[in-house]
Amino acid sequence: MKKIEVERAVGMELCHDITAMKDGFKGAAFRRGHVIREEDIPALLDLGKRTVFVWEANAGEIHEEDAALRMAAAAPVQGAHYIGPSEGKMQLIADVRGMFRVNTDLLARLNAIGDLTIASLPDHYPVEKGKALASMRIVPLVTQEEQILQAEALCRDDNEGLFDLRPYRHRKAGIVITGSEVYTGRVKDRFEPVVREKLAAYPCDIVGVSLCDDDEAMIRDAARTHIDAGADFLIFTGGMSVDPDDITPSAVRSLGAEIISHGVPSQPGNMTLVAYLGDIAILGVPGAAIHLPTTVFDVLLPHVFSGDKIERSDLIRLGEGGLCQLCPVCHFPNCTFGRY
Repeated sequence: MKKIEVERAVGMELCHDITAMKDGFKGAAFRRGHVIREEDIPALLDLGKRTVFVWEANAGEIHEEDAALRMAAAAPVQGAHYIGPSEGKMQLIADVRGMFRVNTDLLARLNAIGDLTIASLPDHYPVEKGKALASMRIVPLVTQEEQILQAEALCRDDNEGLFDLRPYRHRKAGIVITGSEVYTGRVKDRFEPVVREKLAAYPCDIVGVSLCDDDEAMIRDAARTHIDAGADFLIFTGGMSVDPDDITPSAVRSLGAEIISHGVPSQPGNMTLVAYLGDIAILGVPGAAIHLPTTVFDVLLPHVFSGDKIERSDLIRLGEGGLCQLCPVCHFPNCTFGRY
């Protein structure tokens, strides 16, 4: 790209749009790629353009819109589509509800390439259909094509890809509510309505709800009943603290489940239990879920429904961003809580 007087630009190709504003009109008087003619010179001068930017032969440069198109093509996402280029940007839009995942290492390496900028939602972010997920562009009007080639090579060589959108899968949930006070009817259960309301936001059938005494065998048998009914997701409520008579974690172990963690570095919901029995996801939900609009339960549900197996390393990373600010009006997930 080079700057040249309009009188000397005849026969050369514009490398940017030239905008005109007149009598209520605002738009491109000359489009990028237009080859300047002798008769264009007065119009350009009337627009205040004594000089223009034109392409130089063999300069190895690429325009911002072409660069954005190639950046988007290097990072395809199933379940999402790109729109643009507009003002030099390509934007990624979700076609489905699900969990948005970001290859954070690759994103950092791409953004370290000179003129490239790619901005996205955080990793592990639950999104709705139509949500903007990412935007990409170069900073200047043009850049060296070598930078785009470098970005394309990084994306091609990374097997994970830059972005992923994992749609929510249909689940069949079994709910086991524990506690002698609830089982005997001395206290009205408040967990079931909360759990039902939260599950209603996902593609889910509830195959059964059991009320159990503080009895390990009863809790275990209730869970097995739900599994036999087709449950691939078990939710246990009550008995999740460290008191000696809180036996729900023991009942989960007695099922043969692998407990990933009992307790997470996040509040509220500190005593959350995460386990798996084969492919069956298991969450133990502490009492905070009854009283507060957002807890660790809300953070983990999108993972369960997107099919992401929750690892202990994931839970450890919850520490940063794991403290809910208990805002008077909850805006989750559009907040810091549960971001890792």
